[in-house]
Amino acid sequence: MILQVLVPIVGTLLFYILYHAGQVLYHNLTSPLRHVVGPKSPSLLVGNFKEMAEKGPRLTKQWRDEFGSTFTFKGLFNVSELHTSDVKAVAHIVQNSALYQKSPATLVLSQRLLGKGLLSVERDEHKRHASFLSTPAFGVTQIRLLTEVFVEKSVQPRDIWSQQVEKEDGARIDVLSWLRKMTLDVIGQAGFNYQFHGLEPDHEPDALNTVFTELFHSPQSIRNTRFRVAQSMVPILRLLPVPGWRTAAEAYRKMTATGSQLVSESKARMNTAEGEKTVGSGRDLLSLIVKANLSTNLPESQRLNEAEVIAPSKLGILMRHIIEIPTFFLAGHETTSTAASWALHALSHDQRVQTKLREELLTISTDNPTMDDLNSLPYLESVVREVMRVHAPAVFTQRMAMQDDVLPLSKPYIDRDGKAHDSLLIPKGQMMHIPILAVNTDPEIWGQDAHEFRPERWEKIPERASAIPGVWANLMTFFAGPHTVSALLFTLIRAFKFEPGVPRDQIGPIMGGILQRPSVIGGDSKQGSGLPLIVTAYNPQL
Repeated sequence: MILQVLVPIVGTLLFYILYHAGQVLYHNLTSPLRHVVGPKSPSLLVGNFKEMAEKGPRLTKQWRDEFGSTFTFKGLFNVSELHTSDVKAVAHIVQNSALYQKSPATLVLSQRLLGKGLLSVERDEHKRHASFLSTPAFGVTQIRLLTEVFVEKSVQPRDIWSQQVEKEDGARIDVLSWLRKMTLDVIGQAGFNYQFHGLEPDHEPDALNTVFTELFHSPQSIRNTRFRVAQSMVPILRLLPVPGWRTAAEAYRKMTATGSQLVSESKARMNTAEGEKTVGSGRDLLSLIVKANLSTNLPESQRLNEAEVIAPSKLGILMRHIIEIPTFFLAGHETTSTAASWALHALSHDQRVQTKLREELLTISTDNPTMDDLNSLPYLESVVREVMRVHAPAVFTQRMAMQDDVLPLSKPYIDRDGKAHDSLLIPKGQMMHIPILAVNTDPEIWGQDAHEFRPERWEKIPERASAIPGVWANLMTFFAGPHTVSALLFTLIRAFKFEPGVPRDQIGPIMGGILQRPSVIGGDSKQGSGLPLIVTAYNPQL
């Protein structure tokens, strides 16, 4: 009986795998890019995917040094991807967004995490969501308010660290862990008027906080991400209980329940007489979104329907719904804490820059600066820009060619036969790998010190940098973006001196999807993300 059931299931699965493999093989053998050089694929099943996930930007840098700015490699299931950091090619892809779109697999992966929000839809849907973000709910006034919330909240980790430093001057603190808790609290309060209590040691940890830690920062998170990517590429795999599915399911369930509750409460407040009087007085984004969406002045084309405020998304048998809210929540929380951690990492290794920055920050007399105060500090802005250049949280992005195209190149490409080409034929369905970090650190654009952290370069931006198209996959658009990192640095650098907690070569990035997070590498291979620094109180008398 069991055999009668298993045979057709196994047969169907085998046929599906062979059919998919045949499609990939046919594409690779007939593609006009088959003569483009690149690294060898170590596996027919995972291609270069595993080694890229483990070594990240360090590996792709080795490949660029060997093969140049444009080459091919094999992704999961040996799917061919064209890697190009050629600025002219990248600009062409950016300017032709209708031609180069997110692949179906990428959309599925994003939607399973974020619902059908701004970062997980294309074309008309994307334009409508983007136009909604241009409403007053996301204007300069609200960014000012959100920045103030970050300033207010950044005082909490400062005070907690001060207590630790009083007990042991030169305390070893995992700053990433604390910054994650802090940004989680900020996103909860500023975004949804929701308290996570992440920085309150006596308070029971919030369930969503706990599940996000497991989802993104545990030693198993990289492995689990690989399985989610595989499921997005091969639909039949979504029926299988792959490693990490319980954690992901719990995260989606918790987000759905929390989001539904918050939206209902926000609407209920606005439907009361008292709510009508106070509408707009609250600072959380959710209230502002609901207010903007209910406004009679908002064109119908920009209005989000009920299914998009709490957006249902098919997540397989075990996953029911996911809300639109995670687009703001996860993007702001993860990228802000990661960027701020990389900033402290860079400053801990360059005491000159740290001292110069502190001197500028101390020219502001208040501990609670406004956005205008932060904007008046040019060196702070240069530091944040340099962090986002050298330690870009989003390392790469992917696009798929929706039809045949010709990709122009600024530098001739030399094929396997020694012939030069000033363009490449791109077949429909071709995956494109756009390495944001590689463009940000290209010596031909930024000079021979391109990989060095030097904020002064922003005082005179290289002319060739003007050819770089707008920032790709800038998840920090949400919650005031770089202003939040500026607010964190303002509070922390004025109070503390930061030094490395481990040697420089023991801190490296680990990949979680497109994001790179700092981590202690070597030694314990089961180490999750983290950044230990030696923290001492700043004493102006010394």
